[in-house]
Amino acid sequence: MTTTTDLCYLTLHELSSRIRTKALSPVEVTEAVLERIERLNPTLNAYLTVTAERALADARAAEGEIASGRYRGPLHGVPIGVKDLCATKGVRTTAASKILAGWVPDEDATVIQRLREAGAVIIGKLHLHEYAFGATGVNPHYGPARNPWDTGRITGGSSSGSGAAVAAGLCFAALGSDTGGSIRIPSSLCGIVGVKPTYGRVSLEGVVPLAWSLDHVGPMARSVRDCALVLETIAGHDPKDPSSAQAAVEDWVAGLDGGLRGLRIGVPVAYAYEQTQPDVAAVVHDAIATLERLGAEIKQLDLPVLQDYWLAASVVLIGEAAAYHQANMEQRPQDYGDDVRMRIQLGLDQKAVDYVRAARLRDEARRTCDQALLSEVDLLAMPTTIRTAVPIESLAKDDPTLGLTVLTAPFDLTGQPAISVPCGLTEAGLPVGLQLVGRRFDEGTVFRAAHAFETESGLSIGRPPVD
Repeated sequence: MTTTTDLCYLTLHELSSRIRTKALSPVEVTEAVLERIERLNPTLNAYLTVTAERALADARAAEGEIASGRYRGPLHGVPIGVKDLCATKGVRTTAASKILAGWVPDEDATVIQRLREAGAVIIGKLHLHEYAFGATGVNPHYGPARNPWDTGRITGGSSSGSGAAVAAGLCFAALGSDTGGSIRIPSSLCGIVGVKPTYGRVSLEGVVPLAWSLDHVGPMARSVRDCALVLETIAGHDPKDPSSAQAAVEDWVAGLDGGLRGLRIGVPVAYAYEQTQPDVAAVVHDAIATLERLGAEIKQLDLPVLQDYWLAASVVLIGEAAAYHQANMEQRPQDYGDDVRMRIQLGLDQKAVDYVRAARLRDEARRTCDQALLSEVDLLAMPTTIRTAVPIESLAKDDPTLGLTVLTAPFDLTGQPAISVPCGLTEAGLPVGLQLVGRRFDEGTVFRAAHAFETESGLSIGRPPVD
């Protein structure tokens, strides 16, 4: 007998198959997820807004369409959460800030439009680090998001609610955004799959910016296949977004089972492991050994340019964020949290020459990164984060944000696709993520390798003990 908890932990793909064959009703599923949110969200603080009435209405509409033979595809009738940076028509969009606490947009962001057109049931707006400007998910205005593996620990950020909600079965997939690692970091720390697609692959129209030239929107879910299904839905050129690329949306799901034989995977050993905690490094070493056992050729690389990319990404990020927030910093600086206000001020104080140099390196990296990083291999493999989730109380003495972005932010600068896939637990029972990075607009190879690893090692690392 399938329990409500079991139902909420189906993968999106499994749920979609049952909805399509009418073995499960979208209304039944939505009610189960809403009940679970009501029970667990007071502890996890993953959702800022739950749109229960609208979600049930959309679920009933989906059920009627499917019953009459108008099935829209794999997201039809599936409850999905969205990061509260994405504008939602008629529903408050706060960016987890005090400044936007009362903003109710008149239009949906493009990614929200595409989810709705696919028949997805948007169940609510997910918590984040204030304005996405941090990697912990601890927020002075709305409280901290809490990790389902240990509620005394951070989720990572900035897509903190997305990571917690997916891991705890409070939605079947979520949208996150990634400017310095904000999809991959919480995916790693919460034990789920998260994808930062190629820059320009997914529209940013209607998404509150952090840094225009580094922002990416992407999926977070409990399997690689689920992330591929969501990306196929939200990707594609958008004439309303000047950063949107003219790149065809591919059938990434069809290529998942290609296996690893013949793939060359590079490990930037010095950069990837120099600062990484031993317990994290040990789990990732085992994961890379699994890739080799599955037929991949593993090659050790020396890529010191990654340090240059990370430093440049930090300079570009704080400069562009400061430009976006300048007016509010002048008029109402007291309405920012201390950490975010400090970061914005760093950007305002930054020299123009430093930003220009970093931006020129960004542009060069996007032209040359595939050759600079992947001339000898097809993918890079490394830990997603150098550490596991830290206790929330420890942030009073040490903010881990910069350290958490060391292995992720270089690929926001280059714009290359990158995935974090769970690869095990430490002895303390905390999740570790394996990061795979591919060539620009080659999400297919990234998905293929991640799926092969996931299939070999088991679909997931299990359920967190939040129940």
